[in-house]
Amino acid sequence: MSKRTTRWIGAETIRFEETDSTNLQAKRLAEEGVPDGTLVVADCQTAGRGRLGRSFSSPHGDGIFMTVILRPEVPADQVSCLTLIAALAVHRGIAEAAGVDCAIKWPNDIILNGKKVCGILTEMSMEEHAVRHVVIGIGINCGNTDFPEELKEVATSLFLETGQQIEREDLIWRIWTAFEPLYDSFLKYHDLRELRDSYNALLINCDREVEVLDSPEAWKGTARGIDETGALLVENAARELVAISTGEVSVRGVYGYV
Repeated sequence: MSKRTTRWIGAETIRFEETDSTNLQAKRLAEEGVPDGTLVVADCQTAGRGRLGRSFSSPHGDGIFMTVILRPEVPADQVSCLTLIAALAVHRGIAEAAGVDCAIKWPNDIILNGKKVCGILTEMSMEEHAVRHVVIGIGINCGNTDFPEELKEVATSLFLETGQQIEREDLIWRIWTAFEPLYDSFLKYHDLRELRDSYNALLINCDREVEVLDSPEAWKGTARGIDETGALLVENAARELVAISTGEVSVRGVYGYV
């Protein structure tokens, strides 16, 4: 088992052979007062969830399922930046551990050859307009050799794309070691001003036609990267930049969108 290489994240690590969801476990533990940076890791999830309420395939022994508990003193409207920071950290961890260069699909998916290899789900608890705690869940398809029929066209694994079995424990600590300085940068300004260029360089949406699905009527435009708040800037037909902060954005050539 690889040794922890972080400064503070994972100093307390709680492991489960099987759980409903590491995010659900993390939220329970956060309410019990576990320390900032506590990491929850499971070998299998029975009720894994993704963004917008989607299910997440979590078979035994094939993936990484983990959630970190954070207690940042930041405005609630900036917590969504942490999802993008986690995506940067996952990209760096996978590049180091597997030697492959992934892309990021805004805001939270890691893409290899047009398919999803990782999803990230950030959830927040509030108390009297202040952030009590944040949990960031990360699910990575590592050793999967097959997927349920409904996922075969959209999901892949590090093994399927590289032909090598990645040592999961090593990848876990590479990700959180990469996350810590990115998080430090965010805490300085409560935004992504120092990280925006790095994120945009990896953004599969950037300068490509996208379809925005979060309004009453879907519309198409050209993505121009993120702003300092993490919103996706999409140029519409009138050549105006529209900031998209929530919802679904489809990218041509990704997830079957052609």
